[in-house]
Amino acid sequence: MSWLLPIKRALDMASAPVNFFFRNDDAGWSNDELSTLLDLFESQQVAIDVAVIPQSISPELLDLLRPRLKRSPHLLDIHQHGYAHTNHELTGRKCEFGNSRSAVEQLTDIRAGKLLIEQAFGGSPVSIFTPPWNRCTATTANCLREAGFQVLSRDSTATPLRVPGLFELPISIDWFAKNKGERVTFAELGTRIVVGAQASSPAPVGIMLHHELLKESDFNELNDLLSLLSAHQNATCQLMKDISLRGCGSNVLAVAG
Repeated sequence: MSWLLPIKRALDMASAPVNFFFRNDDAGWSNDELSTLLDLFESQQVAIDVAVIPQSISPELLDLLRPRLKRSPHLLDIHQHGYAHTNHELTGRKCEFGNSRSAVEQLTDIRAGKLLIEQAFGGSPVSIFTPPWNRCTATTANCLREAGFQVLSRDSTATPLRVPGLFELPISIDWFAKNKGERVTFAELGTRIVVGAQASSPAPVGIMLHHELLKESDFNELNDLLSLLSAHQNATCQLMKDISLRGCGSNVLAVAG
């Protein structure tokens, strides 16, 4: 737990509460690991958002998410994670909504994915969109607005797209970040969280998880981090929709349980 001490000190010294949110991507894959992760967050009473791949929705995923959404709507929310999590680029970095795809193609997939989530979970889904690999284009952003989305979540290093009516809520911490091809240590991860916390006002510290990659050591360290954040008076952990309300108004809709 030594890697958590700098985070605790930063929170102790914070002049105002630091807002955190957790976003877990790739729901639809590795349901057992996702279940373990959600059980952990529920046991710590910490909120988490789950980005669901529409084409990977299965009966098993629905059995996993629906009861939790109904039981703890203040701790769990879902939103759309692309469409099929498929790379369409022939060269360069992987991207499902990249430069090689037209506006018509992108909008078709966005709308189809939105419909799949609506049919699977009922009601109106949270109007948040996370693109696979945290990458998309200005064309994507315009398509999202046309499809009724209000929030786009990518990596904080991505250039803001500044599309009117589309609030951007970036991730600042990748739990599986790498440095020169090697995964950073927990000590380095702690340093990055401290930097994010010290620079958080007014932006929150977003932490990205991928449940299918989590090992036993990750669950243990994540449990300790959640214990710290849930107990500290200068830390708040919120759902993305609640943070977004301050940026795009009160029309970000929750999934009906």
